[in-house]
Amino acid sequence: MKKALLSICCLLHISYVALAQNRADQQELTDPNSFSMILLGDPQGYMKYDINQPLFELCTAWISDHIDQLNIKAVLCTGDIVEQNENIVRNRKMVNQTSREMWEAASRAFERLDNKVPYIISAGNHEYGYRSAENGNTKFPEYFPFERNRAWRDICVSVFPNRSGVESLENSAYEFVEPNWGKLLVITSEFAPRDEVLHWAKELAAKPEYKEHKVIFMTHSFLRQRTAERTDNENYRITPRNWGVGVWEKLIEPSSNIRMVLCGHTGKPGDFEDSVAYRVDKNKAGKDVHQMMFNVQILGGGWEGNGGDGWLRILEFMPDGKTIKVRTYSPLFGISPSTKHLAHRTEAFDQFEMIME
Repeated sequence: MKKALLSICCLLHISYVALAQNRADQQELTDPNSFSMILLGDPQGYMKYDINQPLFELCTAWISDHIDQLNIKAVLCTGDIVEQNENIVRNRKMVNQTSREMWEAASRAFERLDNKVPYIISAGNHEYGYRSAENGNTKFPEYFPFERNRAWRDICVSVFPNRSGVESLENSAYEFVEPNWGKLLVITSEFAPRDEVLHWAKELAAKPEYKEHKVIFMTHSFLRQRTAERTDNENYRITPRNWGVGVWEKLIEPSSNIRMVLCGHTGKPGDFEDSVAYRVDKNKAGKDVHQMMFNVQILGGGWEGNGGDGWLRILEFMPDGKTIKVRTYSPLFGISPSTKHLAHRTEAFDQFEMIME
């Protein structure tokens, strides 16, 4: 009798799991031998209103739930994780949260990934100064200290001091070793990186132990939406600085093994295409460098909307060791049977392949 009851309970559990997975629109790799990285684009719109904050927690909860399903090795974020770095006076036309409340909300959302998977954040202009990069002060090290996530410990290979002279994950590098891809190095930088940061990244990528790695470089401001022109002469007071043009000329083009650049920052209310950009150029070694901008803050209703409708990107690294499949997905839409048909963006600018020969 006990065996029969146990069998019934097991069957009920299996049925429940199957139904739950169907309801949550579980995503799969296109090849079981692939691995993935998840790209999050500019979450600031989620943070500035308390009613929006659970939507970003939904995104990180979905990622946590899919770590095994999608063989997720890292989560990459293009920055602007808060709307204002240090401000207690709320402009009620655009926020209802103080800066501390925004930082706490962002920290709480990423906490779902702590000790499970490394997340790598490219700090944006809104992480600096009073409201938006008036100076180099930032609360980033306070809310994202190295010790909070054990998943960083064995893969973080280098850091460089921030604008206040503090060693911080704002400028940091992470090594990944995968059977079919060999060795990868992800380097992230502060907003509008100083010359010394670009020199650090260039020297690091060229070191004997990393010169054969495929390198992914992350910085907040690099490409403009739609046109994919590189940013230059932006109207921010933070200094010294480099925009996209300088980052390309001083770091990306001269480095033979930097094969991809990821950024956010630009965008405007409009079509989906107004929140993305992509281009490919050859570096001085004659190798293709894939450059991709992804920013969700104006999706879901514009500047004062819900923060981004849950859109994120799944970067699937195929077992051929050279192809990355990009797809754009929303857990917010995917979690309900009545809306999951809206959860995939399939236009050419949102679903494509990058080949790293």
